[in-house]
Amino acid sequence: MVRNIPDFPVKGIQFKDLTTALKDPEALAIIGDALAELYAGRGITKVVGIESRGFIGGAMLAARIGAGFVPIRKPGKLPADTIKKSYSKEYGVDTIEIHADAISEGDVVLLHDDLLATGGTMLAAYDLVKTMNPDKVMVNFICSLPALKGRDLLPADVEVTTLFEF
Repeated sequence: MVRNIPDFPVKGIQFKDLTTALKDPEALAIIGDALAELYAGRGITKVVGIESRGFIGGAMLAARIGAGFVPIRKPGKLPADTIKKSYSKEYGVDTIEIHADAISEGDVVLLHDDLLATGGTMLAAYDLVKTMNPDKVMVNFICSLPALKGRDLLPADVEVTTLFEF
């Protein structure tokens, strides 16, 4: 149910578009159920979703496990004080922000995004969240592209899960 979009957002990138799965009610329910099954009872207090497709699975998961939801966004989109991190990705440089008061010491955080490719966005999100001193940080993706070795960017001791791989 995931379609390939060649040369998006730039030439040479084979984009995996999960919106085709997300628009299907049965597939969306399966994704939500699978995410909740992975994390129910794990003590997660905050699910942090990365703009923009990470908001979908992240908010759905947070609601199902009784955790709060925190967005990580592009610059200038969050209304209160933020902290930010710039990073390189496969087709340029980007910056993400999180509200400065979004994560508290003692939180157990799950970072969520739809897809793990080269890992730069998730590493930046992980670094942002770690500066806020949570008790634990875990990482989750709906799918991953292991050939791009994005997992290698994240610390070896961080739990990383995906529902499926290409």
